[in-house]
Amino acid sequence: MKLILLGAPGAGKGTVAKLLTKIDGSVQISTGDILRGAVAAGTELGKQAQAAMKAGDLVSDDLIMGIMEERLKEDDCKSGYLLDGFPRTIPQAEALKTLLEKMGEKLDAAVEIDVPRDVILDRLTTRRTCTGCGEIYNVKSNPPKVEGVCDKCGEPVVQRDDETEEAISNRLNVYNDQTAPLVGFYEKEGLLLSVDATSSEAVINAIQERINS
Repeated sequence: MKLILLGAPGAGKGTVAKLLTKIDGSVQISTGDILRGAVAAGTELGKQAQAAMKAGDLVSDDLIMGIMEERLKEDDCKSGYLLDGFPRTIPQAEALKTLLEKMGEKLDAAVEIDVPRDVILDRLTTRRTCTGCGEIYNVKSNPPKVEGVCDKCGEPVVQRDDETEEAISNRLNVYNDQTAPLVGFYEKEGLLLSVDATSSEAVINAIQERINS
C-alpha cells in the first residue's frame, strides 16, 4: 500500500496508520515523528523545526521535502508506506508528485478521514504523551495506571505544548486554511477516498475495499 492519510490533527491518522502497517508491512511515515526525532537529536534541521513547531506553525517545505526524499529511499519503504500528515499544502503535494515520478512510484489513494471539530478538540485536549517512549494516553479513555507515569517505561507522561486548547484551535485553523484544499487536489488526481468515520475500523475497511477493487 502506498497511501496518503489526510485529516485534521487528531482525526486518527496515526491510529489508522498503525493498524494498516500490521496488515501488509507498510511503514508509517509521519513528518511529526521525523521532525521530533531531529529535534531530540539536536540537529541543525531539528533546531529550525523546533522553533516553528513550538509556535504551532508549519515547517518550511524545503526542510520537509529534503527529509522526505531521504526517508522514502530507505529499504523499509519497498513494502509500501503510509504518509501520515504529509503533504500539508498544495505546493508540498506537487513536490511529492514530482518526487514520486522521479522515483518511478505511484500512490494507491489519498484517504481523507473526516471527523467533526468538537470531537477532535475533546480528543486532543485530553491526550497525554510519554516523554520517554512516546506512548500515547488519554485522561478519559486510556489513562496511565499511575497518574503522570508511563506504564511501559516509567518516564513522565505530559500534555504536549501543542495540545493545549489554544494551540489546537490554532492548528485546526491552519489545517483548514492550508491543508483542507488537498482534498480537492487529490480528487482531481482521481486518488481521493473520503471516509466520514470516527472509528478506525470503518476507515480500514473502506481502504481495503478501495485497494482490492
